[in-house]
Order: sequence, then C-alpha cells, then structure tokens
Amino acid sequence: MLIREAHKEDAEGKGLVHYQSWIETYTGLMDPAFLSRRSLERCVDMAREHPENTIVAETDGQIVGFACYSETRDTDMSDTGEIQALYVLKKYQKQGIGAALLKRCEQILKRHSKIMLYVLAENKNAIGFYEHNGFRLDGVTKDPEVMPGITLHEMRMVKERARDKQEE
Repeated sequence: MLIREAHKEDAEGKGLVHYQSWIETYTGLMDPAFLSRRSLERCVDMAREHPENTIVAETDGQIVGFACYSETRDTDMSDTGEIQALYVLKKYQKQGIGAALLKRCEQILKRHSKIMLYVLAENKNAIGFYEHNGFRLDGVTKDPEVMPGITLHEMRMVKERARDKQEE
C-alpha cells in the first residue's frame, strides 16, 4: 500500500472510490432519493476540479481510498485542521488503509492542536473507527438540507493533540 498526494491524473480512480464507497457506506443510512442523484461521472468531475488537499491510497497500482483535508471551516474552532472526507472501498477496509490515510492527514495538519471532522450520525462504523483513532464526539451537530425535505444529521468529532506529539 502506498499513501501519496493526489494528482489530476488520479481523478478517475478517486472518483470511482468516492462513488462506490458512497453506495457501499450510505445505502440504508441515507434517503435513496438523495443517493440516486450521485453519479460516477459527477464524482470524477469533482475529483478533476479539486485535486488539491487530497491524498490517495494505492494498492497494486489501483486507488482504493482517499482523504481530503483543510483548515477548519467551523468558526467556533481555532488552531484546528479538518478532515473533510475519508473513504476506502469496502473490499479494502479493515486492512489499515483508513488508519494510514488518517495518520497522514494528521501529519499534514500537525501544526494544529486539534483535528475535527463531521460524521453521519447513523454511520456507527465510522464513529467507531474515529473513536478507536482518538476522536471524540463534542456535542456539535449540523443538519444540512441536501434536497427539499431531506436533511442529514451530522455530528462533529474532535481529536485534541498534545503539542509535543505534533512534532513526530
């Protein structure tokens, strides 16, 4: 497995992971009408439009996961980095790829004392994964309306980091 910065040439692989992992992860957790609006072509286009701040996981030359990171978008957080997305194809889960992507994001965002992310409240697997990796729910939620009459319930998770560990 190789974790590396994404390039524009990775758009098809990243787009496929984005599309397929959404279907694998969110079927039964999200409204089917919302899920049906997602297309492989749109996911590839998004990957092509936004290759920045993205790392990919490669196995045998195939992209099997990715993560996106940034400065936090939440105005109530200071000195905080954000993981905006982290997806691994179901076939490659439980092999340490998600943890490796998470660790690399933390290294990239090492100047921050905290890392935060949002997780779908119904996604118990993701919540367990992030808790296992040191994140805790902090009580902040958001409920964006993604389509008329369809909202998502997202919960914020935060990992506090000791200053001396940030330099590792």
